[in-house]
Amino acid sequence: MSHPVELWLFDLSNGMAKQLSMAFVGKEIEGIWHTSVIAYGKEHFYGAEGISHESPGSSMVGFNTYKRFPMGETDIPPDVFYDYLKQLGNGQFAGENYKLFEHNCNNFSNEVCTFLVGKPIPDFITNLPNEVLQTPFGQMIKPMIEQAQLHVTSQNQGQN
Repeated sequence: MSHPVELWLFDLSNGMAKQLSMAFVGKEIEGIWHTSVIAYGKEHFYGAEGISHESPGSSMVGFNTYKRFPMGETDIPPDVFYDYLKQLGNGQFAGENYKLFEHNCNNFSNEVCTFLVGKPIPDFITNLPNEVLQTPFGQMIKPMIEQAQLHVTSQNQGQN
């Protein structure tokens, strides 16, 4: 049985990146991308809490989908997929491995789409962090974001 796979793209800046990026980064950036993969009737995504599954549109970013990309169909049975996600969640995509610029939701979506349909997500999504980091502004904010992320991660680990 074949299952549709779709990539959902969200702009976490809600249009602000497009308006302000030229002033801060020196080039227009259309959005600050968050992605999730819709498969088997669920929305699958990754963040500092690890891998999550929700009903489509009920995740942290809600129904404010910027774009939807049909990625294709998969013949991989749901139980095989969820075993695969469990392995990813216990290793490469455990919550403590999340890094905003280097290992994020978009890397996860890329991995999942490649597994399910044999093709990666669009490059403009996965290349965005590197584009920003190559600018003086990106180099300036990276240490601040990493420090804030360490603080949030240590707080989350203290709650467990």
